[in-house]
Amino acid sequence: MSETTQTVPIPAIRKYATFALPLALLVVFYAVGFWGLALSEARESFQRLTPLNLLLTNALLFSFHRGWSGSYVLFALLVFLCGFLSEVIGVHTGLLFGSYSYGETLGFKLWEVPLLIGLNWLMLVYTTGHISNLTRLPWVVKALLGASLMVLLDFFIEPVAMQYDFWSWRGGEIPLSNFIGWFAVAFMLQLYFQKANFRKENKLAPFVYLLQLLFFVGLWCFL
Repeated sequence: MSETTQTVPIPAIRKYATFALPLALLVVFYAVGFWGLALSEARESFQRLTPLNLLLTNALLFSFHRGWSGSYVLFALLVFLCGFLSEVIGVHTGLLFGSYSYGETLGFKLWEVPLLIGLNWLMLVYTTGHISNLTRLPWVVKALLGASLMVLLDFFIEPVAMQYDFWSWRGGEIPLSNFIGWFAVAFMLQLYFQKANFRKENKLAPFVYLLQLLFFVGLWCFL
């Protein structure tokens, strides 16, 4: 009697590796970054690598986006600009979020706001929008969920940001207006995400958000 063995098709292996390798790379990025900021004596050196980490995260995240249509490019551009300009308004007027200023950790600034902040807004709207789309809720409720996830992450980012010179608040206290403003801007952008006509299929997106959340919760615990 001959024995047969069942093998995994080569395309399936390649498909798995295409996803697993970038995910593993992201885990390494954030694990090394956490060790460097929380446990290493060379903390300042790791702080200077923050822009690189953010750029690499976004490069991997958006490499998994499918369907680079005009609608998607417009969405990405408008979310970037809206996030960036809302921070410009916040820094110069104290409106939206409260009175704060950016440090040097996040790199090159335009109008006293790091350009990477616009990219960070895009990344967060995109990843939390994908997570909310995993539910079967009405689209408005999905937008509320996405905005809530963004505020949840910001709750842990804020004290870490002050510790590592991302930005600082006047008087050293995080105002309630920051979270209200964050939710308002995030909700508006989440509504846009839900109604924008482009493919919303990125299996890496939920993991990017989860890694960000674990990273900042971990740093928050070490403050």
